[in-house]
Amino acid sequence: MTGAATGVSGGPSRRDRIRAATVEEIKQAAFGLIVEHGSANLRFTDIARSMGITPPALYRYFADRDELLTALVTDSYDSLSDALRATRSTVPPDDLDGRFLASCAAYRSWALRNPERFALIFGAPVPGYAAPPEGPTVAAAERALEHMVQLAADTAEQGRLGTPVVPDVHEATLLAWATVHGFVTLEVHGHFHKLDQAARDRLFAAQAGLAARTAGLAPPADRP
Repeated sequence: MTGAATGVSGGPSRRDRIRAATVEEIKQAAFGLIVEHGSANLRFTDIARSMGITPPALYRYFADRDELLTALVTDSYDSLSDALRATRSTVPPDDLDGRFLASCAAYRSWALRNPERFALIFGAPVPGYAAPPEGPTVAAAERALEHMVQLAADTAEQGRLGTPVVPDVHEATLLAWATVHGFVTLEVHGHFHKLDQAARDRLFAAQAGLAARTAGLAPPADRP
């Protein structure tokens, strides 16, 4: 195969790079419309209009709106997963409690920076859309949420896990995530707008500490 097809260095060809860039442009245009009008009203005609192309041109990249939504949901979960992974890496591996709290903070920060992505994956279902049961969205969701589950499992393996509210480690971690998620959802949707930033930060720190104890983890302030 020639360099024109595969790229001089064996990487993606110019055609593939252009296609990838166009796919990314379509996704960004879709997210822009979701911010303005919500995911329920996402239409190919509006995306094409915002990009200055004809609607049929989009079908060269996505078979239909559902395939595009699947890509957007997968990207959103991957973005969350990347944020959690990056934050965990800043805390020493043996500070498992600190890693848990850092993950909670990263979850909150990501949601506040990306409210449209947060709403897409955790908000009301998009009418008429159903994610493929064994598709990429399922795997991406598992990768994102596995971070907190793994932290609790690592703590248990080291014999440092306290008594969780729910005996099963995985269930306890899901309950802890739900505790953090509830706070973040209210904040993302503006229900804490009467509180200043310092007050919201204090409340979230308390909520994250509660989540840690729910999972059998002791936040730093509770350590002997």
